[in-house]
Amino acid sequence: MRGVVWLDKNVTIKKNEDLPEIRISENTTKFLYTNRQGNRSALRISRVVSETIRLGLKNVRWFVMGDDDTVFNVDNVVRVLSKYDHNQYYYIGSSSESHIQNIFFSYAMAYGGGGFAISYPLAKELEKIQDRCLQRYPGLYGSDDRIQACMAELGVPLTREPGFHQYDVYGNLLGLLGAHPVTPLVSIHHLDVVDPIIPRMSRIDGLQRVFESMKYDTASIMQQSICYDKQKYWSISVSWGYVVQITRGNISPRELEMPTRTFLNWYKRADYTAYAFNTRPVTKHPCQKPFVYYISAAKYDRSKNQIVGIYHRHRESYPYCRWKIESPESINAIVVLKKPDDNRWQKAARRDCCKVLPSNNSYLYIWVGNCRAGETSEM
Repeated sequence: MRGVVWLDKNVTIKKNEDLPEIRISENTTKFLYTNRQGNRSALRISRVVSETIRLGLKNVRWFVMGDDDTVFNVDNVVRVLSKYDHNQYYYIGSSSESHIQNIFFSYAMAYGGGGFAISYPLAKELEKIQDRCLQRYPGLYGSDDRIQACMAELGVPLTREPGFHQYDVYGNLLGLLGAHPVTPLVSIHHLDVVDPIIPRMSRIDGLQRVFESMKYDTASIMQQSICYDKQKYWSISVSWGYVVQITRGNISPRELEMPTRTFLNWYKRADYTAYAFNTRPVTKHPCQKPFVYYISAAKYDRSKNQIVGIYHRHRESYPYCRWKIESPESINAIVVLKKPDDNRWQKAARRDCCKVLPSNNSYLYIWVGNCRAGETSEM
């Protein structure tokens, strides 16, 4: 992989800074821009695809574009793109989580913040027509809708990969990342807008904590598994490498795999109709507030070929519960055991299974891995 950071003006670079190649995008004053709500920089950003083509890089299969606030899981970018023939015309990405944004811009568009990929031959064709194409759409808002407009002229539709995440939301991403769909997590966007993904940590420190787990199994990061402690009557949801949630009572897998609305939509409203996917409300029942355990450390046990993740309970107040079901409050930490699974996406997609192992009063041990024959997430 080779990277170029495109800017619109020069920056001061210190010696020995480990940075990718930095280039200044071309002047776009000759192009008309008439959208009163947008910014002319959209023209420069959309043209960097063509400008990157003109660099003449050798042995290129794909061009992948993201914003300055996009975080990529590089291994999963490669896994997703390897499914497709790079010699064909492919425009790959995903829509916004916001139904309103998709209506306003387009459901046929790959959102630039979530990142998108263009195969090399398609990028070559785009470069031939892009400047003429841009002149025909002065009223569009951003760079990504301009790219899609030119794709429409080339007759190439969007190939959807839901692991590219635009995240046009505000607030806490726990509901989304704690119930990630069964697909590789490719990118996360708007991390400067949402809350830090681990409370009481900075945005960067929280990301680096998750990346500690990710380096042992990039394919499985944020993948959800669901199991039940049938003796204690607990429902357990594991988002591997990120968070474990324990809720009193039996909650069905159908409900647990649906994101909880811990976030607001792009217009800062708690409106469940505003999303382009199913969500569920944050429970108001005092006994069903989940106990949340965030990743605190991960290591690889070479002798057993397994990853050991330790998740500590997020300290917060809980309402009084009248149920006689045992509270998870005594569990201070959860240890999750899992074997690396680099080839999981070469098989039919399936959520991992998990199982509660013999534990003690303050530590809960959980196994996570491929479902064995006949194994399910039955309550």
